[in-house]
Amino acid sequence: MELHNVWFVLIAVLWIGYFFLEGFDFGIGVLTKLLARDRAEKRVLINTIGPVWDGNEVWLLTAGGATFAAFPEWYATLFSGFYLPLLVILICLIIRGVAFEYRAKRPEENWQRNWETAIFWTSLLPAFLWGVAFGNIVHGVKIDAEFEYVGSVWDLLNPYALLGGLVTLTLFTFHGTVFAALKTVGEIRERARRLALRVGLVTAALALAFLLWTQADSGDGTSLVALVVAVAALVVALLANQAGREGWAFALSGVTIVAAVTMLFLTLFPNVMPSTLDADWSLTVTNASSSPYTLKIMTWLAVIATPVVLLYQGWTYWVFRKRIGTQHIADPVH
Repeated sequence: MELHNVWFVLIAVLWIGYFFLEGFDFGIGVLTKLLARDRAEKRVLINTIGPVWDGNEVWLLTAGGATFAAFPEWYATLFSGFYLPLLVILICLIIRGVAFEYRAKRPEENWQRNWETAIFWTSLLPAFLWGVAFGNIVHGVKIDAEFEYVGSVWDLLNPYALLGGLVTLTLFTFHGTVFAALKTVGEIRERARRLALRVGLVTAALALAFLLWTQADSGDGTSLVALVVAVAALVVALLANQAGREGWAFALSGVTIVAAVTMLFLTLFPNVMPSTLDADWSLTVTNASSSPYTLKIMTWLAVIATPVVLLYQGWTYWVFRKRIGTQHIADPVH
């Protein structure tokens, strides 16, 4: 396999890892309004991701950096054409990180409530906008002969992309709900399981429509297999949730994300950004890639660094693996 194909696969893996991990992060943020009934329960939810949320975002930084180095034309067209939605996502991630750190710095109710509201909206908006962005990448955008995006921001708000945004929003919320059930004890755990059923049914309907649309538009045999795996995993995750098997429910909701994102990249290849103006103007793994020498150096660096990062992040999850509840929340000291 040529190195530009290898790096397309590696970038796909990085995005899959990001959506798997940051997906339940975003879901927990949304649940601070949908599931938590009081301040103590909000603290429980936030504490379930407190040790890991910033490490999960490293996958996004790595995916962006790998795209910049391996496919500079793709990076340039993507970040210039999608400048506004990506800027909104960046601002949300900055505010979200500040909210996690500053929320408990002062005891006033208004102070904490405002930061909690910020956590909700800065989790909901990126969860939706990532689906819109990837919907446009897969479906194609207006790229001219110079590989420049010539559409407007309104062109990005097409029905397919908006449906993709609803899918990622509901799927991440479902992922976060089963994670909350897995990581908590007491009444909040039971309510998380009940909410997971309702959110999961909505997710299943939206995801099935979106994936079938994708398959009909640009799918093949391999993408169809990924579609079947995604839908089947989501259905079994719902059944596992109803049976009280939270670990299986979370793992299978993760499989749904993995299979769905895999399907998107399968339908995209060998393009990285299709042009809706002329197929010859599409960015591909060939015309958008860096030189073979650059890709070779990157490959050696990835071989050395990736196992270290994975081992450290896996160790973090192992250390903070136990469940928590409101009884574990100490009174704040200021």
